[in-house]
Amino acid sequence: MKRSERKKNHVVAEVAFAIVAVATLTPAAARSHSPEDKVRDAAQQSSRAAKAFEEIMQVPDKAIPRDLLARAKAVAVFPRVIKVAFTVGGEGGRGVVSRHTDAGWANPVFIRGGGGSVGPQIGASSTDYFLLLMNDESIEGLMKDKFELGGEAGVAAGPVGRNAGAATDALMHAAILSYSRSRGLFAGVDLKGVVLRPEDDLNMAVYSQTARELLSDPGAAAGRGEGLKSFPNTLGRYTTKSSDAQ
Repeated sequence: MKRSERKKNHVVAEVAFAIVAVATLTPAAARSHSPEDKVRDAAQQSSRAAKAFEEIMQVPDKAIPRDLLARAKAVAVFPRVIKVAFTVGGEGGRGVVSRHTDAGWANPVFIRGGGGSVGPQIGASSTDYFLLLMNDESIEGLMKDKFELGGEAGVAAGPVGRNAGAATDALMHAAILSYSRSRGLFAGVDLKGVVLRPEDDLNMAVYSQTARELLSDPGAAAGRGEGLKSFPNTLGRYTTKSSDAQ
């Protein structure tokens, strides 16, 4: 019974991500903003991602294992994905990704997520999604105009807590580990079929570079706007603690 309920929750989470992200990929989502508005929007996205990540890491026994975080090539967060039957609201489907470099976590690159088919059976709720990209192939996928999770790179529900054995198994079987947090509940979630695309109107406004350029040479990304570093700084705090503990 528990297994079937868990599977059902994973399906609901997957469809929830899809319904909002598909809507935000439409031309209507690309609202006309001044460059200054886009820079502020980018900083807000970084801050929201940082807050979402901070919240899931507050309970070590149920959070993303820090040894996995320390080994990740990049981390992506989609905060406050809104799912509503028939209609969509909020900032769902928009996210940020930061690469792990020798100098620490790079400035965030802005991306969108979408894909899949949906039905009217879903009620309203808000969910945060988290992706750990564990190898170079998964990073290369993000440099493309379209990258389907579970297609070119294997994706699996990530382990939680301090289970070193589970973390080792996860590293062996998936290029991307995925998680979700909704209404205070946090768990690994299967997001196969979700498509990631760059949000290059925002990347160009902040960095004057595309997502491909930023991910290819993350150390060269010098962005505009206060709060832009909120997300990489938050990742850095937990990665440093993980390294110090080993």
